[in-house]
Amino acid sequence: MFLVFNRLDTTKQVFEAIRKAKPPRFYVASDGARKMREDEVEKVGAVREFILSNIDWECEVKTLLREENLGCKYAVSGAIDWFFANEEMGIILEDDCLPSQSFFWFCDELLEKYRDDMRIGMISGDNFQNGIKRGDADYYFSIYNHIWGWASWANRWKNYDASLSGFKNVNFIDNVIKENNINKYWKNVFDQMKQQKIDTWDYQWTFTLWSQNQFTVLPNVNLISNVGFGADATHTTSESEFSKLISYELILKNHPLQVEINKDADKFTSKLMFMKKTIFERIIHKIKRVFK
Repeated sequence: MFLVFNRLDTTKQVFEAIRKAKPPRFYVASDGARKMREDEVEKVGAVREFILSNIDWECEVKTLLREENLGCKYAVSGAIDWFFANEEMGIILEDDCLPSQSFFWFCDELLEKYRDDMRIGMISGDNFQNGIKRGDADYYFSIYNHIWGWASWANRWKNYDASLSGFKNVNFIDNVIKENNINKYWKNVFDQMKQQKIDTWDYQWTFTLWSQNQFTVLPNVNLISNVGFGADATHTTSESEFSKLISYELILKNHPLQVEINKDADKFTSKLMFMKKTIFERIIHKIKRVFK
């Protein structure tokens, strides 16, 4: 499924990658324009017209083109509900997540391999390990469900709850994350989500997977480049060290011998993404960006 909105430039790039992959069934979901944005009706319309007029491979096309704007939380989660109401499993790409062609093959093979293994909740195309290979296989298992290009199954997604209505307390996180400062970070996130202070859908997906004790498959090389950072983005409005990472092709040959979390990789991710940086580290990061 291709999730789009109002960004024609990034949509064109991601669509071209999808076109090369030629999926036999192609789902397109688009939120409606926001009433307060005068030019958005035209932008949303241009994106929809471009996609629907450029599907030139043989495939079944299904669309969910909303008239009203639901916002990030309900537009995206509702579209995924719709997708998995029609498909047992599948790939989900947003309009700024540019995949290598290997991403499609990677997901296809592993969706089949882990179809009946309920220890696995999703497959991601993201790798933020800065070139460090984790284990001897072509992928590893993580608690972190990076969603810049991912795939899953309907019977995993069925536990998703956008409003976290089943959420009672955050103590279950103690069984997932042992580092005290990272633990506090996620408890605060879920508390804010429960109070509806954040308009997004993805933290709830993390909550779902953790509450079901399900892991995420992550490749040992990055398969997705996020080309959407910038002023016109919904959330990623400023540049980031994670923007436009190089994506690679991967020949999937070696599978892990056991399904177990790579703790070293997750500790690296925790420090990189969720731990508050010291003043010195922030200065060094800014210097690196200046000379990048």
